[in-house]
Amino acid sequence: MNASTRRRALLAAFLCTALASSVAGGENTPPHHIAIAGDHFELDGKPLQIISGELHYERIPREYWRDRLKKARAMGLNTISTYVFWNLHEPKPGVYDFAGSLDVATFVRIAQEEGLYVILRPGPYACAEWDLGGLPAWLLADPNIVLRSADEKFLAPAERWLQRLGRELAPLQITHGGPIIAVQVENEYGSFGGSPNDDHDYMKRILAALQNAGLGEVLLYTADGGDELPAGTLPGIHAVVNFGPGEAKAEFAKLQKFRPGRPLMSGEYWDGWFDHWGEKHQTTDATQQAQELDWILSQGYSINLYMFHGGTSFGFMNGANWQKVYEPDVTSYDYDSPVSESGALTRKYFAFRDVIARHRPGVTIPDPPAPLPVIEVPEFELAESAPLWTNLPASHSVERPRSMEMFGQSYGYILYRTKIKEALVGELVIHELRSYARIFINGKLAGTLDRRKKEDRLRIEVGANATLDILVEGTGRINFTTELRKERQGIDGSMILAGKELLGWQVFPLPMDDLWQASPFSMHDLSKLRFSKASPNTPNEPAFYRGRFGLYSPGDTFLDTRGWGKGAVWINGHALGRFWNLGPQQTLYVPAPWLQNGANEVIVFSQINPGKRRMRGLSAPVLNELGRE
Repeated sequence: MNASTRRRALLAAFLCTALASSVAGGENTPPHHIAIAGDHFELDGKPLQIISGELHYERIPREYWRDRLKKARAMGLNTISTYVFWNLHEPKPGVYDFAGSLDVATFVRIAQEEGLYVILRPGPYACAEWDLGGLPAWLLADPNIVLRSADEKFLAPAERWLQRLGRELAPLQITHGGPIIAVQVENEYGSFGGSPNDDHDYMKRILAALQNAGLGEVLLYTADGGDELPAGTLPGIHAVVNFGPGEAKAEFAKLQKFRPGRPLMSGEYWDGWFDHWGEKHQTTDATQQAQELDWILSQGYSINLYMFHGGTSFGFMNGANWQKVYEPDVTSYDYDSPVSESGALTRKYFAFRDVIARHRPGVTIPDPPAPLPVIEVPEFELAESAPLWTNLPASHSVERPRSMEMFGQSYGYILYRTKIKEALVGELVIHELRSYARIFINGKLAGTLDRRKKEDRLRIEVGANATLDILVEGTGRINFTTELRKERQGIDGSMILAGKELLGWQVFPLPMDDLWQASPFSMHDLSKLRFSKASPNTPNEPAFYRGRFGLYSPGDTFLDTRGWGKGAVWINGHALGRFWNLGPQQTLYVPAPWLQNGANEVIVFSQINPGKRRMRGLSAPVLNELGRE
């Protein structure tokens, strides 16, 4: 055993002892101290190499938290990292939710019980391919607010939120015997834009807010790409660098130049990637990444694998990218990560496990837990339907269209209706459409407009006294770049037909997701839908469909949505997420804890009449099958 190997063995033994002593938590748990000592981190005066993996508790059913954390420990990780999505925890101003799947303190305690340290990423902005990067949509009800800036209209609620979060998590820092060893200040602000002075003023306020919330007792750090480091961090705050495969040597060199003689860490090493609707499923080279991981660890650098386990953006919580064109993300956040969306261990998992084990001599890495049961659900019928037109809620009367947020709505769909008094032929132009619209004349589909294609106009012909309906789906707010500042959903501008502005609208909010109930993914007013065996009147009429299937022994399954067009699914009241025949995702993950012995109820909202109203549950996901519109 050479000197370097002996030092790592002693360090590993120390870390196991230190973490084991803090597993119990509570008043009798001894406090620990984490610090920076020259070019390395120290825990209680001993060198610490952080080997972390990212997973988001909000993307995992609570019942599976321990399973995923056990798999993290069994891959050799000593730390996990998680974002806290503000928009789930404060779905309405001043209404906070830390129950059920949002009980972040319990998640952190379970991580500690499983022998893992925790890196906390509280934002308030996260990105993460999550709607509006985790910022609450209700902020956008103020037409003048400037998100992620020194604007008091943004900072005041952000500071209140961080103060409330501190009540949950400050006692779980390692200085109090908990597992939290580090807290990130904001997220990748250097790549956001704006003048450097504004950047630093804003970042100073966020730093102060975290400290005032009691979350400043551990390692505080910022994370940016190598070229954006100067704009995104603050003096005296540690900086780490984010990058993808093949970039390690160059990006670490930038970090070393920016902060010479300090510990080097990758805050996000992107070991996979996310998917957009209508584009090929993303995969990466596990062999190349394992080799790069080996190099990083051999240098003594620390790392956070993004993602270790991606999970699912349940409900309507997927975000969207912006590369001069709108690119909404799919429901699955599988990310081609070491642990799949449903918790299965991949080739990448075992490749990384072998590498990490070589760099943790003296540590016995536990065996992974047994695979979770997976089942198939035989084809079943959704025989009942509830057409949207006969199940509309109360409407609001407005002169001009307004965005969802102006009606107190954050997610889902919204319907705009008006009467056309005179016969008109020409272009219907919708200004500020966010993000996908189906246009109906007297209940019959006239066409669609898709923001992905930069579509905002459609030539139509209407007769006198015709009813014009425009059903808009908010398909996910942009979560990256300054474009997110204007991400109001629905219609936020005027509507022109044949050169004349259309005035006098009825607006029907259709949130379909009541995020402020105890379960964050439950259907809104599900019981009020009026189902019957009758079919919708036209092939393109939007409607809800209901069916049931029986089970003797629940297990994870993957609901096949092919043939159903575009819409969303709920099982036993849990919102699985969106589907779209475009692909590449053609199945929705159904966690076993959301199923039950006996009858299970499925409700599908589809923007078309699917014809064959049948579904089935598969034993494996379909994540790479492109379809046609």
